[in-house]
Amino acid sequence: KSMGFSYDWSREINTSSPDYYKWTQWLFLKLFEKGLAYQKMAPVNWCPSCQTVLAREQVIDGKCERCKTQVVQKELKQWFFRITDYADKLLKDLADLDWPESIKALQRNWIGRSEGALVRFATRIEADLNADRRRKNVIEVFTTRPDTIFGATYLVLAPEHELIANSLSHIANRKEVENYIKKTAEKSELERSSLEKVKTGIELKGIKAINPANKKEIPIWIADYVLTSYGTGAIMAVPAHDERDFEFAKKYKLPIKMVICPNYPKPLCPVLDKAYVGTGHLVDSGKFNGLKSLDAMDKIIKFIGGKKTIQYRLRDWLVSRQRYWGAPIPIIYCDKCGVVPVLEKDLPVVLPSDVDFRPTGESPLGRSKSFHNVKCPKCCSDARRESDTMDTFVDSSWYFLRYCDPNNDKQFAISHKLNKWLPVDLYLGGAEHAIMHLLYARFITKALKDMRYINISEPFLKLRNQGLILSPDGRKMSKSLGNVINPDDIIAQYGTDVLRLYEMFMGPLKDAKPWDIKGIVGMERFLNKIWNSSFVILKQFSHHKWLDGSDTQIERQLNHTIKTVTDDIKLLKLNTAISSLMIFVNQLNDEEFKYGSRMINKYNFESFLKILSPFAPHIAEELWSKLGNNKSIFTSNWPKYKEIKISKQIIAIQINGKLRATMEVDSNVSENDVLKQALALENVKKWISDKPIKKHIYISGKILSIVV
Repeated sequence: KSMGFSYDWSREINTSSPDYYKWTQWLFLKLFEKGLAYQKMAPVNWCPSCQTVLAREQVIDGKCERCKTQVVQKELKQWFFRITDYADKLLKDLADLDWPESIKALQRNWIGRSEGALVRFATRIEADLNADRRRKNVIEVFTTRPDTIFGATYLVLAPEHELIANSLSHIANRKEVENYIKKTAEKSELERSSLEKVKTGIELKGIKAINPANKKEIPIWIADYVLTSYGTGAIMAVPAHDERDFEFAKKYKLPIKMVICPNYPKPLCPVLDKAYVGTGHLVDSGKFNGLKSLDAMDKIIKFIGGKKTIQYRLRDWLVSRQRYWGAPIPIIYCDKCGVVPVLEKDLPVVLPSDVDFRPTGESPLGRSKSFHNVKCPKCCSDARRESDTMDTFVDSSWYFLRYCDPNNDKQFAISHKLNKWLPVDLYLGGAEHAIMHLLYARFITKALKDMRYINISEPFLKLRNQGLILSPDGRKMSKSLGNVINPDDIIAQYGTDVLRLYEMFMGPLKDAKPWDIKGIVGMERFLNKIWNSSFVILKQFSHHKWLDGSDTQIERQLNHTIKTVTDDIKLLKLNTAISSLMIFVNQLNDEEFKYGSRMINKYNFESFLKILSPFAPHIAEELWSKLGNNKSIFTSNWPKYKEIKISKQIIAIQINGKLRATMEVDSNVSENDVLKQALALENVKKWISDKPIKKHIYISGKILSIVV
């Protein structure tokens, strides 16, 4: 309240209240009805400290984002939302959003759409002396570059790949492989897939793969940078044409075979110092030699019996959490009926109070007797509730919809209010939400649109990111570092408006900006100038003796300021809007103005206070009142600039630092034309006479300074 923030508290919501999470559970049921919520066994990121599953976005540098404990991999039955069903829509609709390109790029990369082919590599057990006898195990690989398959000199599997478990008895270095798999289980997906990490791997000795293009045997390796959650959990390694494969092959002295030539038919360099990842003509590729890469793609897919397909990096959203906080998942398990959704009339499923919070690896809800004492909604037999709660990101994926109708106990929001308020015109938020909250909110919006509950397909039309305010030492403010600036202290010493102005003036909205006490003092001086100017105006004229007009220069400057501030607010360039206000205040504080030969009238001064008011609301309201206005300044209309007042500018002409003339010019006039027009003025000619001009300085729309 002291900061003057304008929140509509009648729309306040609390996502931990049953009144709210009743509708989160309703949302789960609707997704379940449409097959968009499902359950399966899956390797998950497990935090041993929190004793809960984490989405891969919640694992930072291999550690739990909340408690910083090293995350491990664990196999559990979990609930998922089919966000992958919307991958193409989520990707395509980014184009029409007024969002920062950096955020769009993060979402595109996270969705990771790739066109390519599925290729099958047969395997052979080396202990089998009959080379014609093939094991039934086949390794399926997804590749975006089938044109390079003749250069595939080895395969790499994820340590969890099913072939390994099926072939353990034939792996000659079994113990070494098992130890590597165990170490991999201690790493998160993000840690394993990091481009910066050192690549490690182990060869599966005793098993070979057959390259379907040239029928040559190639070794099979496992490496932790290959993930089961992307593609098929196996890659064909073409080190001559992939940077990561090249790095791996160099480290383990594996063959590097170039099959794409950028300067065909010139001879190839026999030693590569880096991978060539571009296109070109095929070489050392059998009957496809000489073909262009793009022309060879489909022909090679057909030749090797591959299948064209599209893959995504995006995985389905894992929403199960083994913890107390979060909305209980509204599912009941019945021995007779199986998985049964809770009836809508029985919502909300409320969190119980008889829980034991000691971490055991199971949700605290699992040990609540009152919570699980339930009958099957279908057959009325004894049944058991789902113990897991939902990821709290589910709550925040639809809260903006609830803002439209926060107190409705009949539905999540009534349609005419949703239609009135949505989509959100402007969303201000941190860039850290790009691949979690923002992506989830877009998915839920599209799902509800398809179910005809809302008529928008995107939640936030315009997005802007605000940067952090850093401590004076340039680091992020943190209680642990002892470098936090307490806004209450600043308000107590300087006032709210000074703090507001300084935070907006520090720099562009999106930039991180270090705190500087000198800037605070500068804003205090600025407001003091406004305060003092207002009393000069009030003393000079009583309320009944306001001048009909203003000084021409001041009025023109005011109209320019109105236009600039209006435009800058729309563009969220708040720092430059304040700069324009400062320029105008300096004009008001001109000595010549102070003593009455130039004057601003009441109407224009009120217009100035209006454009000041969003930045410094308290001083603007106070001065507005002192001008005799009974209603709040915030009930008045925003001022409009007069085009005719900004089409011309008054230029002050100084000669050797002294004002010698003024002239009116078009606002878009060039510097050369200003100089020519000035030199033609009689008073300028008089002071220059035959003296040579050493230099001139032109400040656009304001001053031409000539030095003779």
